[in-house]
Amino acid sequence: MRTRNKIVLGLFALGAFFPLPALLPFAVSLVHAQQTASSAAAPRIDGFDVEPVAQPTPGSELVFTLYGSPGGAAAVQIGGATGAMVLVETEAGVYEGTYTIRKRDKITAASTATANLRVGNRVASAILDEPLVGKASARRPAPSARSAAAPKIDRFDAVPPARLVAGEELVLTLSGSPGGTASARIAGVKGKLVLDEVRPGVYEGTYTIKNRDRIAADAAVTGNLRIGDRETSAVLGKSLQASPAYQPSARKAACINCGVVEAINVVEVKGEGSYLGMIAGGVAGALLGSQIGQGRGTTVAEVAGAAGGAYAGHEVEKRMKATKHYEVVVRLENGGSQTVSYAAQPGFAVGTRVKVENGTLALVQ
Repeated sequence: MRTRNKIVLGLFALGAFFPLPALLPFAVSLVHAQQTASSAAAPRIDGFDVEPVAQPTPGSELVFTLYGSPGGAAAVQIGGATGAMVLVETEAGVYEGTYTIRKRDKITAASTATANLRVGNRVASAILDEPLVGKASARRPAPSARSAAAPKIDRFDAVPPARLVAGEELVLTLSGSPGGTASARIAGVKGKLVLDEVRPGVYEGTYTIKNRDRIAADAAVTGNLRIGDRETSAVLGKSLQASPAYQPSARKAACINCGVVEAINVVEVKGEGSYLGMIAGGVAGALLGSQIGQGRGTTVAEVAGAAGGAYAGHEVEKRMKATKHYEVVVRLENGGSQTVSYAAQPGFAVGTRVKVENGTLALVQ
């Protein structure tokens, strides 16, 4: 009880030198700094896939695969299932899991699944765009007069690597109707690759070849573009391995630093405290300590109060001098990311297409 009273009295003594309104920003900024420190760039889901079952009978197995940011925790919620399923990260950025259908489950051809990927305190979600049961046509309603026109694919292309070995990257581009959902399947690769709409009607994605992949130069690659309940497909008509004389297109070379704003984080930096804050806090603590205890206890309380007051005064002064800046996280087209700092709030929003130039960002038309 005495210890608690000393702490309370210490705060009141500190308030004598620093008014209460000045201490409130200290507490608020402390919470904000903790939240900022614990936040990181949002995780990314590059693909979400399932091996469907012919019939959702008890004992049948649904095998899920999720591709995204490594080092996270992934789970899947299945419509009609009695519980969630945790996916295990079998290799960097690849999460897999198998759900065995139970007797009490109500999984049907219309059921879908939602994946969540958590990294730190940020979560990304993706909804499965294919059926859990049978073929894709089993879940899609028949076209009606109100259905939108089928999406159009104008071009489906790839930037092939020199060798089809682990660590090399395949860059796929699909051009067509804007506002859709695009993906690609590569023969020899488990799952599918999500293609992001980097600008209206242009979808791009980068796949890093893994050790377990078995990709041949003539492997079939299928691009899909869906709008509403209508889908259009296109097959890549070129080799996945570059010839010795192959040169990347000028557009790709020009946009090597292009990307999309993925997150804008506010970072607060504490200021440097001076001896003035320590002296003020130390005097307040010593005065408080002199009022507590008797005999030698008074001396001990004075020393403890001075030390604690000096530290508190130093911290309050650092908070009052705190500054903040903005960190813009850009997801580059090659799959990497880059962070650019701004002293003031930047004129960009999440999703803006930009280019990194000399340590700053420029809009890409």
